Amino acid sequence: MIRLLGKPAVERASRPQRPPRGRKAWALLAYLLLEEQPPSRRQLAQMLFGEADDPLRALRWTLAELRRCIGEGLRLDGDPLRCEIGADIRVDVRLLADEGGDGDEAGLLDLTGELLEGIDLSGNELFDSWLVVERHHMAALLDARLRQAAVSLLGTGRPQAAVAYAARIVATNPLEESNHELLIRALALSGDEAAALRQVAVAEDVIHRELGVPVSPVLREAAFVGAHSAMTAPVSGRAASVSELDAGRAALAAGAVDAGLQCLRRAVDEADRCGDLALKAEALNALGGALVHAARGRDEEGAILLREAVELATRLGDDRTAVVAYRELGYIDVQAGRRQTAEDWLRKAGTVATTDEDLAAISGVRGMNSSDHADYPSAFHHLQVSVEHAQRARDRRQEAFSLSLIGRAHLLRGEPRQAAAALNRSIELVHEERWMAFLPWPQTLLAELDLAAGDGGHAADALERAWHLACRLNDACWEGMAARGLGLLCTARGQHELADRWLAEAASRSSRMPDRYQWVRAHVLDTLAGNLLDRGEPDQADPIIATLSRLAARCEMRELLVRAHQHRYRSGNRAALDTARLLARDIDNPALTELLRDRVTADTGSGRSVRPVARTGSVSRGI
Repeated sequence: MIRLLGKPAVERASRPQRPPRGRKAWALLAYLLLEEQPPSRRQLAQMLFGEADDPLRALRWTLAELRRCIGEGLRLDGDPLRCEIGADIRVDVRLLADEGGDGDEAGLLDLTGELLEGIDLSGNELFDSWLVVERHHMAALLDARLRQAAVSLLGTGRPQAAVAYAARIVATNPLEESNHELLIRALALSGDEAAALRQVAVAEDVIHRELGVPVSPVLREAAFVGAHSAMTAPVSGRAASVSELDAGRAALAAGAVDAGLQCLRRAVDEADRCGDLALKAEALNALGGALVHAARGRDEEGAILLREAVELATRLGDDRTAVVAYRELGYIDVQAGRRQTAEDWLRKAGTVATTDEDLAAISGVRGMNSSDHADYPSAFHHLQVSVEHAQRARDRRQEAFSLSLIGRAHLLRGEPRQAAAALNRSIELVHEERWMAFLPWPQTLLAELDLAAGDGGHAADALERAWHLACRLNDACWEGMAARGLGLLCTARGQHELADRWLAEAASRSSRMPDRYQWVRAHVLDTLAGNLLDRGEPDQADPIIATLSRLAARCEMRELLVRAHQHRYRSGNRAALDTARLLARDIDNPALTELLRDRVTADTGSGRSVRPVARTGSVSRGI
């Protein structure tokens, strides 16, 4: 067993072996195991042994030390340098990354500590920057796996076992309200209401003390009701359950969210009461999906219900219900920036999906995940597949959704004509379907293209309409995007104080829900940081850049992480540009490549910096 989480060690038969000599051996091994593309020997030598008289010789000596320590199961050769581990050797970070995570994963509780704990290579700036990013990534991946295990245990009726996993998540990240909610639900469903209420008080104190904000009402509600307790006593029988299910869906379609949720909760309870498991699975799916899409701040409850739906559907051989539940679980994790667990759920959905409608929806969410990760070739592939399946299924809403993401990707890549074509078609479909709840998203993206093309009047009208509709919908994601767009508009007009207020509003709106869309939140922070640097205010920008960097690393938003380091460079950190280029080397984005190729004109002594606008089709540093 090779352990890189916590204090690095090599174990055989649970006994520690003599470690390799030199602290850089562990750094080298971690880099080789975690990097997606094999690095060249020269690159490694300069990164880790640049101060040595003969960096390549120092690299060869360190490789020999690793071979001696680990033995024949480790193969290190070639240039680029490839690292292969024998099947009989377990590596904790690879187990974490490769784990499918659909049930009780007892080994997760044994993984503690940060990546390469205690290893400090001060002076190796490129490696130190890489290590900071990977530490955030590994911590987030472990949290995602723990959450996946807890949700699976809760969804399969084992709440007491889920408590340990949920408690670990809270211990590692106590400032995230959704972590406390998961633990509170586990305690409440275990029958320990007193402990659940104590955890509510803990969450209220910690979050208010550290963040200065109150927790949402959902947190206290979680301590009192089961995952799908009805608000009023239901009428009896299967027919009543079907009636409540239909009424709930109709209420949600009409925008009556609270009434719809009550009907769906009654549908679940009555299906359970009359023993119709197939109907219960269908109702669980409907309720779980409604909590995710129609009721803000309810993703944790929705995930538990969806996992329960999977359990029932699998037992009954109901592939259609399982597909929908798996897809929704994937969507929850995409929004939260949990890339690997999102892909796990979506891959499971894809293995049993057969209809064009299901394949369109799954590919759309996979494309969203790839786009947020800045894997544009994969994003375009999945999204185009989604559009094709949606057209065959005549699912215009799904087609509009996937086209909007194609438009966003082209916008980010500085391809305005392709972006406009996709976004205009998306908006046409939205109007045809009268899907006003989705309109602010493509409308805001298209307005940004108009603003970049110099059509400020049209952009202003579209952004103002998007803002008012987003506020009426009470959708934090749309509000954040529209407010950001209005900030860009004010910047273009030279109204800098008003732009500051709109961008601050965007940052507040996009982070106000515990189940926020993390890409939008990071996108707004990127724009805010760039705006402050353009104004010559690095002291105000630095804490925002730090937040952006942590968030982008934890949520594997590679392009936004690159932009955070580019902001650091503009703020005076001369080594940050090299780090940005290292992190960007596998991102296929012409606009980002151009941005990093252009040298920043900076007066680091005064803290002021000026950069030419990159020709990306955007009017802001936020794109």
